[in-house]
Parts: sequence; C-alpha cells; structure tokens
Amino acid sequence: MTMLDLSILPDIALSGYEPAFDEPWQAQAFAMTVNLHQSGLFEWKEWANVLSTEVHSGIDRDYYLHWLRALERIVAMKHLATVSELGNCAKAWQEAAERTPHGETISL
Repeated sequence: MTMLDLSILPDIALSGYEPAFDEPWQAQAFAMTVNLHQSGLFEWKEWANVLSTEVHSGIDRDYYLHWLRALERIVAMKHLATVSELGNCAKAWQEAAERTPHGETISL
C-alpha cells in the first residue's frame, strides 16, 4: 500500500502520522476515500483540492461533514454515481438510522 500524503489535506486532525477520528462513520468515510483513490479513480492531490474547496467554502460544519460532502462531490464529478443516487442512498440511510434502536448496527 502506498503511503498517503496526509499533509496536503486541509485541517485534518492527526495522532502522530495517522488520522484521528471522533466517530466510526468518520473512519469509514476516510476508508472509502482511500479505497477509491487506491482503485485509481482519482489522484490524491485531486482529492485534496476537492476537499480544500469544501473546507474553505465558508460553510461552518464539522471537518468530516466537509469530508463527506467532498466525497459526494468527487464521486459525482467522476460519474461513479449520480447526485440523485447519492441523495437516495443518504435518504435510505437516514430512514434506517431512525428505525434502528440506539446502540445497534444500522443496516439498509
């Protein structure tokens, strides 16, 4: 596995040389991004530019919400999924989360 240059990512929290996460979904979003990059679907510098645009958009939100939005943007830009498909998936996830008892695994 190629080492990723995390230093080019704007504002990423690190613990040593590793990314730091507050919630499991943040680690999952990070892992999805790395997997798409390692599959050759986009360059790491390209990802950093999309994330930077999102982080510096002036919208005040948690860093990994910016990350998630940037991931949605690059997936749409690369035609890996449509904006509509991403919206449908987000809606399905929200509905699944609402019907899942606290502490249990959410499944679609």
